[in-house]
Amino acid sequence: MGKAQKLIEQMARNPRDWSIDQVLTVARYADLTVSCPGGSHHILRNAAGKKISVPAHRPIKPVYVKALLRLIREGKGDDE
Repeated sequence: MGKAQKLIEQMARNPRDWSIDQVLTVARYADLTVSCPGGSHHILRNAAGKKISVPAHRPIKPVYVKALLRLIREGKGDDE
């Protein structure tokens, strides 16, 4: 099991106190498109075209981590 997969499992158990670097590691592992259009937010988009905007402040709030995990599941076709 790789580092990114372990991060996903840890995020699912505890969505608090993550850094933007960890969020981007997980997003790239999950084949999400990552862009930073020049502000303090990163835009993450899955293959289905759904996207979220994550502020690059530390720590990342749990609502954004949960949205990231949901975006990954939707991109793989997994239902909740």
